[in-house]
Amino acid sequence: MTTRNPSGIPQGTVYVVDPSPYNWLYVLFNTMEELVRANKAGRVIAALATSAKWVNKTTLRVELRKGVTYHNGEEFTAHIVKKNFIELQKWAAPHPPGTWLNFPPGTKLTVVDDDIVEFHFPKQDGLAIGKMRGNHMGNDLFYETIGFGYRKLGSGEGHW
Repeated sequence: MTTRNPSGIPQGTVYVVDPSPYNWLYVLFNTMEELVRANKAGRVIAALATSAKWVNKTTLRVELRKGVTYHNGEEFTAHIVKKNFIELQKWAAPHPPGTWLNFPPGTKLTVVDDDIVEFHFPKQDGLAIGKMRGNHMGNDLFYETIGFGYRKLGSGEGHW
């Protein structure tokens, strides 16, 4: 509720609360994209990636969609994929749906060029491409301001 002072200027704070445990999904899925998505049949399809191919048993090469920009004009490149990977790897459990979406400890990501990254896994991971569905691609502005809450809370975990 907003109250007005004698000058007629609104004062106070309105707090909007959504008690749904799925609210974070709604916000996330309407503000970020992932390298892959799932179609209506549940199959993994390309989104920000155009392809993902195994180079060997533990190296996955991902080609990125060209010409993608964020709302603030920032370009989507391999460098932002690496930044997102590094930020999410900081968490013990970066995915509320479960740790099965985590890349295993020891996973590394290298930038081949602006449009290609390679994931280097410590061992074979048959779910690797599907796990990319849980790696959301925020831009630099996102990480410079709120991130996933750790700028304010010290961690992105457990506050959902």
